[in-house]
Amino acid sequence: MAAALGVVRRWRLLAGAPSLAFTRSAFVAKRPDYSQPNWLGVGLAFGTSAALWGFLFKQHNEDVMEYERRKAEKQHKCTGCS
Repeated sequence: MAAALGVVRRWRLLAGAPSLAFTRSAFVAKRPDYSQPNWLGVGLAFGTSAALWGFLFKQHNEDVMEYERRKAEKQHKCTGCS
């Protein structure tokens, strides 16, 4: 039991006191100003979303075309082609 307490004390000494870097100060923190939206952030969010949706539709169309090509190739029963 005493050995376990010694280990706990050593770990507490190694960890040290909590750093002040993670505390919140009233002089640094400010209330968000909702009258002036962050238009750069809004534009980036909507632009990224539109780009991802565009990529999704493009990829879907390519996948459908590949599916149709393979389906037609599978149904082709010509002995002269191969």
